[in-house]
Amino acid sequence: MAKIFVVERESQATANVFQVDRESQADLLFHEVERESQAKGDALWFFVERESQADFKIFWVERESQADIKVFKVERESQAGWKKSNSFKSRIGK
Repeated sequence: MAKIFVVERESQATANVFQVDRESQADLLFHEVERESQAKGDALWFFVERESQADFKIFWVERESQADIKVFKVERESQAGWKKSNSFKSRIGK
């Protein structure tokens, strides 16, 4: 499951993430699901309120050059998935 918690400090994160403006710039296309039970794999994300609930902790960075993963949010679940090779592949959704 890809239960995501957004941390306040970079040092607390598993990965630094940057949201790009265009799909073609992304390493990963993610879709935000409405229920925790829908979260699966690396690309279907459910944002949790508490760190203890999370599978993966991210820190949103301000610059693309700071990112471990560049993401683009897609509207449909069928669009979600990895676009480029990345060391975090198969590590987000555990």
